Amino acid sequence: MLTVFSCGIAGLQRPMVYRERGPARPRMPDRVRPIFFPESIAVIGASRHKGKVGYAILRNLLVNEFQGKLFPVNPNADSVQGIKAYPRVGDIPDPVDLAIVTVPADLALEAVEECGRKGVRGLIVITAGFREIGGVGVEREARLKELVKRNGMVLVGPNCMGVINTHPDVQMDATFAPTPPLRGHLSFLSQSGALGVAILDHATNLKLGFAKFASLGNKADVSG
Repeated sequence: MLTVFSCGIAGLQRPMVYRERGPARPRMPDRVRPIFFPESIAVIGASRHKGKVGYAILRNLLVNEFQGKLFPVNPNADSVQGIKAYPRVGDIPDPVDLAIVTVPADLALEAVEECGRKGVRGLIVITAGFREIGGVGVEREARLKELVKRNGMVLVGPNCMGVINTHPDVQMDATFAPTPPLRGHLSFLSQSGALGVAILDHATNLKLGFAKFASLGNKADVSG
């Protein structure tokens, strides 16, 4: 059982629940499949430097052995963490199912617009500096939503921690969390990235595994 208060986690322990097998759960809506079941991922802002979000996300994808294709996007590098890099997402020769945007807010909309031209189906915008800061951030998020709608994409974020799917056919940790989750049957949605990290860490300490995890951030599109 998980107990959460506004100040954080109070307790997480294994529930002793016995129940009859119920009806099969509905399958995941097709609209969000590019987020959780991508066959190719572009990391826009992938970095060679530890401490950068773009470094941590690409590293987690590699360490957890993502089963699809990975395309680092960095205009200042020929390769990032041993993988061929591309200056822009439009330069990637293959289709891209999911783009993870980690570049600064003033560059993020341009990256999203190019993702639309490329035909990218899913977006995870890690970048902060949108509605949560007010003023120009509100306008920036409105523009982001308009770009996503116009290009028929699905968006998690902005200002989020990312998404995890431990299914053996996917093995995707598209977050900057320091500790990868164990594989299991739990699924968890969190608006707060900090709470998400705490949940993942505490669950790992208790040997509880996750099937899927998502930090939704500002919930500009996907909201749960």
